[in-house]
Order: sequence, then C-alpha cells, then structure tokens
Amino acid sequence: MMRGTVGEITEFLGTNSGRLNHYIRYRNTEIIFLLFILEFLNLFSFQTNETHFPLETKTMKAMVLRSYGDAAEFEATEMPMPEAKAGQILVKVAASSVNTVDTMIRNMGKDLPLSPELPAILGMDFAGTVEAVGEGVTGFALGDEVYGCAGGLADLQGSLAEFMAADAKLVAHKPKSLTMREAASLPLVGITAFEGLKRAGVKQGQKVLVHGGTGGVGHLAVQLARQFGADVYTTVSGAQQAEVVAGYGATAINYTQESVTDYVSQHTGGAGFDVVYDTVGGANMTNSFEAAALNGHVSTTVSLLELDLTPAHFKGLSIHVVFMLIPMLYDHKREIHGQILAEIAAIVDAGGLKSLLDEKQFTIDSVGEAYARLGSGQAMGKVVVEN
Repeated sequence: MMRGTVGEITEFLGTNSGRLNHYIRYRNTEIIFLLFILEFLNLFSFQTNETHFPLETKTMKAMVLRSYGDAAEFEATEMPMPEAKAGQILVKVAASSVNTVDTMIRNMGKDLPLSPELPAILGMDFAGTVEAVGEGVTGFALGDEVYGCAGGLADLQGSLAEFMAADAKLVAHKPKSLTMREAASLPLVGITAFEGLKRAGVKQGQKVLVHGGTGGVGHLAVQLARQFGADVYTTVSGAQQAEVVAGYGATAINYTQESVTDYVSQHTGGAGFDVVYDTVGGANMTNSFEAAALNGHVSTTVSLLELDLTPAHFKGLSIHVVFMLIPMLYDHKREIHGQILAEIAAIVDAGGLKSLLDEKQFTIDSVGEAYARLGSGQAMGKVVVEN
C-alpha cells in the first residue's frame, strides 16, 4: 500500500499516470481506497495556518463609560453577553436605580478606589428575570423575578445593560406586590437602612430619629424602624416632605425652623433619642450627637470627615458606620445581603414598606439625564432607569 505525505502522493500521481491506469485495471480495490484518501486530503488541509470559525457570540446592549468625570457620557454599545458561572445567575435586567455612590464613581473615577476599570458598566441595583442558573446555585429557576445589588464597582459588571451575571448570594426574589421599577429602587438603600437599624439594636418602644426621612435610605429607615416597633421622628425641610413621612407614621421635624435643642426637648423631654440614624452625615453628625440620649446609638452612612468626638465620648455613644458595599468589594458574607433582601420583600408584601419613587421617569437610553436628576438635588425618592 502507498504511504507518504500529501506532497509525495501528489508527485506520485503526476509522474506515474500510465502506471496508475494499469493499476486501476488490475488493482481496483486498492485504487478505490486511494481515491478515498485523496478526497479526504482535498477536504481537509493540514497546514498550520488553517482558518478556524468560532461559534457565534451572543451580544447585548449596554450603556458604557469610556472616561470618568462630570461630563463623561454613557455610550450605547453592543458587547458580549455574560454567562452565568458557578454560583451566579444570569439576569435579564428590567430596571436599575441610581444611587449617590453611582454618581460618585462616574464623577471621581479612579480617585475612588472602588471604581471599575474603563470601559465601565455602572449600576448596582437591579430588578429583572432569571435567564440562566450557574452550577451550584439553588433557590432560583428560569423565569424567577429577582432583585439585588450586585455590580457596578471593582470587577463586577453593572446593571446598565440588557443582561448581568450576578452572585446568587446577593440576590433575592423580588416583592411580588411591586413592579420591576419599584423593586429596583430598594436593594442598596434597603440593605443600608436595615443594617443601620439592626446594628443599633432598634426595638419596641424606643424613640428613633432619622435624619433625611424622604431620602433614599431615610424613607426606608423610617418605615423599617416603625416595623421594628419604634416611635419614629424624622427631619424634613418642607410641607411636601412632611406629608410623605406622615404617611409612613412618623413625626416630621422641620430642621430649618427648629433647633436640635428645641426638638429634643419637645419630643423626648430633653432626654434625647435612643437611636439616631444619620443618613445626611458629614457635619450633621454633630447634630446627631446632640440629639442622642446617654448611652444611645448613632448610625451613619456618611462619615468621611474629621470630627471632634468629645460630645459622643461624654454621652457614651455607640457609633455605627454603615458601608454596605463591603460584601461586594471583599466577597465577605454576601449571603447576608440576600437574606436581608428576602426579609425586606416579605415586609413589602405584608404592606409594611413602600418604595418612594421620583416623579421623573427614565429609560436606559436617557441614563445620563437620570444621573443629572439625582445630582441636581431636586429628586424626591429614588431615580430609576428602565430597560
């Protein structure tokens, strides 16, 4: 039988055609085999530079930042769709809310250590539908409606896209009674409000003061404190805000008209509040120290400043700094966030919690306007972007 390389076989055929004809007449079986070999060589090239044709890659639309800064614009971009890896679920995003930390990332970029590398897809909060379930994930199935806070910082893709792969530990089934837009407004601020109150040990019969009762974290802290059995008071700046918090069962305090001394005297008889949740933070922390009772608790979401702690020392105050991004940044006890979101969903569906949405509505194509709306300080309630 003939053996050799492609070149040797080709040379043989070119120089021995007469002998091949004779071979065909008398060795029909072997030539059929030879022709089969030639046909095989014709179909497949053994060259090292052969072309490979990859499988088609699924794509999605995402709003991408290619630079950071106040004037940085979001660009609609087609990019590969992520896959659900082990421990993840793939979510088709229906809505995403805008948080203050999102605007900080966009404006400050790498001056903020948690900002993702460019090009970046921002957006931490989301609500949507499960499209795929990764290996090892339990409790979720295709088609489930979910919500969570699971991306938009460090190396985690954000929610300003058609799809995102999220760590299942950071996700829960969304409240059944809420729309996707309403559900997307809750995760980051809901977890933050819940954590601050729990760490301060809020319980039945206590007097709780929430600074900023119509803000993202504040409006949920007011309602959750009520759920935990507290008598709740909150600072506002006008009649419209006072009406909103009254609907939550809280007593409004107009901080533009009343001093800390005045409202502490009026509402606590001068003893102070058992728990103060300061969602304003910064310089307002001194007001929180003044408003707190002896051995009271002060929770805050904004403590990036130098501050004289003397008043807190002489009152024996416990200060709780709430930085809810820790689980995402450090992969630290992420399952706690999923558990909190499940508890919040149950409270919502039982009628104990309402989401406060800003009156302005935005689509993913107008996400830049949504960021501007939050940055203007004129939004009352959460700003949400819908896909």
